[in-house]
Amino acid sequence: MTREEPERTALSTSVGDYLKAIWVIARDGPAATGDIARALGVTASSVTGMLGKLKRMNLIRYKPYYGAQLTGVGRGEALRLVRRHRLLETFLIRDLGYTWDEVHEEAERMEHVMSVRFTERLAEHLGQPSHDPHGDPIPGDDGSVPATPSTALCDVREGADFTVSRILSQDADVLGYVTELGIGPGSVLHVEAREPLGDVMMVRFAGRRLSISRELGSLILGAAGDS
Repeated sequence: MTREEPERTALSTSVGDYLKAIWVIARDGPAATGDIARALGVTASSVTGMLGKLKRMNLIRYKPYYGAQLTGVGRGEALRLVRRHRLLETFLIRDLGYTWDEVHEEAERMEHVMSVRFTERLAEHLGQPSHDPHGDPIPGDDGSVPATPSTALCDVREGADFTVSRILSQDADVLGYVTELGIGPGSVLHVEAREPLGDVMMVRFAGRRLSISRELGSLILGAAGDS
């Protein structure tokens, strides 16, 4: 949408949150009901009811036991909200001094009331960033999504170096812990060893040897290379 175009009819906050959650979970594939429920902190029955509504609005394609997949219209609305959210997080951290574990809820409140003009002026002010401080890609105003390495640290073999591109979490405890470790986008880790059952891996970073659980390693995404 150009700045001269009128605003779309605003969707309700709850509808927008569902569309955004479906895109974040599955991009262009189907998102399972249970995954949507966990992402939004609601019951599965509530999700089922809302998915029926979104289907009637032509925002998703939905079949029970298959999941929900965004239509073209739904994808456009989801990307519009994701763009606003990630620009806001970038602004709050870069310009207002928020820490990256503080910004999610603030951005959630503001993203639904931003105009197109404000969104694009904010993007210009920030220098048209391609990724937010968590390393998450910021969709362009044309709906394009910047490519981002997506190998999980937990899947990297012993002896490899790993460059972090993003932390796939909005949980304040997770982000606070990763911050304490000093790990963020651009960090280079060296995978030294794994426990025999594979639940814990040892990595070297900034002269320290760290124990990383498989669960945490699944949230640290990036690109692996030879050491």
